[in-house]
Amino acid sequence: MYRLLRSFLFLLPAETAHHFTFGLMKFVFKIPFVKLLLLQTYKVENSFDFLGLKFPNRVGLAAGLDKNAAYLNELSALGFGFIEIGTVTPLPQPGNELPRLFRLKKDESLINRMGFNNEGVEVVAERLKNRPKGLIVGGNIGKNKVTPNENAVQDYLICFEKLYNLVDYFVVNVSSPNTPNLRELQDKKPLMEILSRLIESRNTFIKKDFPHKPILLKIAPDLSIEQLDDVVVIVNETGIEGIVATNTTISREGLKTNKSIVDEIGAGGLSGKILSDKSTDVIKYINQKSEGKIPMIGVGGIYNEESAMRKIEAGASLVQVYTGFIYEGPVLVKRIANFLRNKI
Repeated sequence: MYRLLRSFLFLLPAETAHHFTFGLMKFVFKIPFVKLLLLQTYKVENSFDFLGLKFPNRVGLAAGLDKNAAYLNELSALGFGFIEIGTVTPLPQPGNELPRLFRLKKDESLINRMGFNNEGVEVVAERLKNRPKGLIVGGNIGKNKVTPNENAVQDYLICFEKLYNLVDYFVVNVSSPNTPNLRELQDKKPLMEILSRLIESRNTFIKKDFPHKPILLKIAPDLSIEQLDDVVVIVNETGIEGIVATNTTISREGLKTNKSIVDEIGAGGLSGKILSDKSTDVIKYINQKSEGKIPMIGVGGIYNEESAMRKIEAGASLVQVYTGFIYEGPVLVKRIANFLRNKI
């Protein structure tokens, strides 16, 4: 059924299709018993403990699809073990100019240069107060485009403190290629400052008897070996709980899509099937370098059961989908969750 819907959606510009799909979901979910029916169809129970949290299953939705926590009720019925919202910034921002989302159908991939378009942390925080009960929600946080890198730590602190009592874990996003100079924050010195300040803020919350919230770092698949070594050191020295590997890539290697089409699309982060091996290699390297001591969520190029399993075998404990979900629909989530339940 989803493939029939997809054939129509793929006739539309990618971002138009996104808005149409979620508008349709909002409408359909007003029909009695629709959510219950979808839960019965897609829900997979495979309870798994990770970072002190109990996940219903190992398959989550990556950040980027529900940036503003506007569709948690609908998405929670599609079989996900957890949902990551964002990237959220302190102030609302429109993101980059349209068009900014492109399909590479031959590669089952996407190029996006969204630019952290979101409604701002205040709006997101209000929505999260009414989040579905029992749903594990991660908060992916970033900085505003107009904030210079030397002041970035304040943006991360604002989002962290506003969302602290409203999400179950945090992901620090310094790896998107679509905010100018953001990836410079992956360098050891600025990253140490951001993460250390977030740890200090968390300690303040804990002293006031608020619960401990895990902090993870989302990294790019384009880091050098030296930079990956730094990431391992940074995780160990700051005491954050883990890594989300990986974000989109700026590489265009190995694509089947005609080069002229790719060149015409221009800048942006590439996600989807093409990223599968590259992302898995990063997970494997960090797992080996850290001797298996850094917890990880694997994301990037998960398009079937086997590609998800490779992330687990490389060292990830949980996996997230995004582009594969766009191409395959919610049945992909169910298939992967069932596969991991039976294999592990």
